[in-house]
Amino acid sequence: MIDDFLFKGIPTRVLFGTGTIGWAGDEVARLGAGRALVLSTPNQVADAERLAADLGDLAAGVFSVVSLGGGSTVGLGKAMSIRTGMPHLAIPTTYAGSEMTDILGETKDGEKTTRRDPAIRPATVIYDVSLTLGLPADMTVTSALNAAAHAVEALYAPDANPVLGQMAGEGLRAIHDGVPRVIANPADPEGRREVLYGAWLCSTVLGQAEMGLHHKLCHVLGGSFDMPHAQTHAILLPHTAGFNAPAARQQLAPAMAVFGDDLGGALWDFAKSAGAPLALSDFGFTENDIPRAAEIATRNRYANPRAFREAEIAALLNAAVQGNRPQTI
Repeated sequence: MIDDFLFKGIPTRVLFGTGTIGWAGDEVARLGAGRALVLSTPNQVADAERLAADLGDLAAGVFSVVSLGGGSTVGLGKAMSIRTGMPHLAIPTTYAGSEMTDILGETKDGEKTTRRDPAIRPATVIYDVSLTLGLPADMTVTSALNAAAHAVEALYAPDANPVLGQMAGEGLRAIHDGVPRVIANPADPEGRREVLYGAWLCSTVLGQAEMGLHHKLCHVLGGSFDMPHAQTHAILLPHTAGFNAPAARQQLAPAMAVFGDDLGGALWDFAKSAGAPLALSDFGFTENDIPRAAEIATRNRYANPRAFREAEIAALLNAAVQGNRPQTI
């Protein structure tokens, strides 16, 4: 029996393939923009310059925003777009997944807050497999696990539905199958295509569902402790999934079909085999930070399949600080 549900639809136009960055000029014109501001991180200046050259006369001024890069670049494009009303064309080069969501995270006074607004969502997203071929192995793994976290939380979200469930399960399957291929051969275009496809699906479901414990904890560690985004997601995912799985086995069945019934432990094993970081302490978060993080994480209530108090969050974070393998009980 399928329960009643609401599916909000997918308003973002998506172009997926190899060489699709070549369509950027047509997409800028389709958005009705006379000029486009190209955004990138310092590490991707060369790619941004090539894109600007390809755009020609379109690549100047501030009448539209084209963000080329990972989550931070796409996030900056979102922030500019929502404040100015400019259309936003996102071209992600990692698997982090900000591009398909209506979520904007901003840090002020040492704490990260998020807001959701349909206007935050980019109008168009171009996925080009060729742009991911040079992604370093460490960022490949951590951003892929970041994407997987989106799908896991969407499965047990209070506004989950069968459409999102199928997309989340397929996204996790693609990441599970593609990451080992990419680790074995970073230039494998079919492996890269599989992971990027999975990242798109996982990003899409995050844009449709409420966030739970995992994302809230990542926001606390990123906003209040300056922890790196993708690495924090990668480390925490096995622990948050293992914590929530006993209360959400039915909802998490698609994830367990991919990784196994011991979801927390299996995700940790997968992360370890791929060379992902396993301990928060490797990035400067220590046992001394746990009480404050647990207090912030429990300050406001939000939807989560398993109830928790500061003590439970402290225990979860302690295991993540040590890098211990969690278990789904």
